[in-house]
Amino acid sequence: MDRPSLLVLVRHAESERNVAKKDSVFFTDDEARRLVKGVADPDISLTDEGRRQARETGVALRRMFQSFDWVYHSGFRRTRETAEHLLEAWPDAERAAIQVRHHLFIRERDQGYAYDMTTEEARKAFPWLQEYWRTAGSFFACPPGGESLAQVCERVYLFLNTLFRDRPGKRILVVSHAATLRAFRFLLERWTYEEASERFHRETAPNCSVTTYQFDPLARRLVLRELNAMHYAPAGGASL
Repeated sequence: MDRPSLLVLVRHAESERNVAKKDSVFFTDDEARRLVKGVADPDISLTDEGRRQARETGVALRRMFQSFDWVYHSGFRRTRETAEHLLEAWPDAERAAIQVRHHLFIRERDQGYAYDMTTEEARKAFPWLQEYWRTAGSFFACPPGGESLAQVCERVYLFLNTLFRDRPGKRILVVSHAATLRAFRFLLERWTYEEASERFHRETAPNCSVTTYQFDPLARRLVLRELNAMHYAPAGGASL
């Protein structure tokens, strides 16, 4: 076997910035960004709701997969916290056997100069941006000062090659970010550019959702088994 036997991808749980932006590209106004303004992306923390999501998801992961050999996160605070809360589901002795590492190549997409901007501020600063985005396409277009999705795929490709070389037969859990997880899917499922542009927006991973790949010995590759599964109760609901 020249691949991990199991690769489980988890998007980080709900973060303070997720709440502030409400899934918008930019902040709606200055009031919306007030609590996170000036906080660098690697320093964004989880909300209390996000911590609950991660703890409940960890219980489900242990029930479904028993254990992992390696856990990787991006090193950003919200992925590190998510991984820590996921692993609370394992008793200390089992937890001690799981190797945990952070990896630069699975960090969040760099959003560039518009990272902290409102919609109106971005429109004034980059009046050409919308037309450029239509022309270049969402896969190759690069936010001013930031990364295109194609560039994210380049570093995720290097990360996967490292796993294939160093972790054959191992059970791997990766905690990362929405755009980065799209890059995993692009590479593992062998999408075309056209598929990527269409599916990147239609199939966004919710917070703390779980996507699972298992090694198929006939295909000799990791094959998708479950996409964006949710293993925590809705806010205010009973635990799963």
